[in-house]
Amino acid sequence: MRVIVGLDCTECKRKNYGTTKNKQKTTDKLEKKKYCKFCRKHTSHREGK
Repeated sequence: MRVIVGLDCTECKRKNYGTTKNKQKTTDKLEKKKYCKFCRKHTSHREGK
């Protein structure tokens, strides 16, 4: 069962990306390095609400 989650920038706290994850296999929060257009650099993005 896949769920749509939003990814928030850890520096500016803005929502930038949306992705899906399998809730049964990954129970912890998702974290990826992505480009933030507001910070204008690559930052880590964490799963938000």
